[in-house]
Amino acid sequence: MTENELFFATIQSGNEDNIKAQLTRNPDLVNIKDQRGFTPLIFATYFNKENIAEILLEHYVDVNGKDASGNTALIGVSFKGNTAIAEKLLQHNANINAKNNAGITALIYAAMYNQEDMVKLLLKHKADKTIVDNEGKKAIDYAKEKGFNSIAETLE
Repeated sequence: MTENELFFATIQSGNEDNIKAQLTRNPDLVNIKDQRGFTPLIFATYFNKENIAEILLEHYVDVNGKDASGNTALIGVSFKGNTAIAEKLLQHNANINAKNNAGITALIYAAMYNQEDMVKLLLKHKADKTIVDNEGKKAIDYAKEKGFNSIAETLE
């Protein structure tokens, strides 16, 4: 197993002490990518490893790093609804209006996946609800299409 593979395995295991030790030995691990293009921060947030995400953020991770699909960690957590991690990312200057390769933002995903608390959090942090994706749709369009009326009302 390579050092990079070991680092991602340690993130998935959630072993904070090992993460810190690995970053002490090799600080460059903080912004590497795995074979799928995931950054350590995206990987940690995908698995809801809030404590690991915090460690990475303390080690000057690129909070706006993107995976192969153009997703940032904030875009990734937005469809899962983890507002605690989203708040931490935003406190570290995550680009709230970043778009992935399909033009989708965190707000669009939150609306698309019925994550009402996430929608409210993103709007509180001034997410732009007028952004359209590559299909010409805004967050409110997805909420209405899927019948997520309370989200649509929040976005109006």
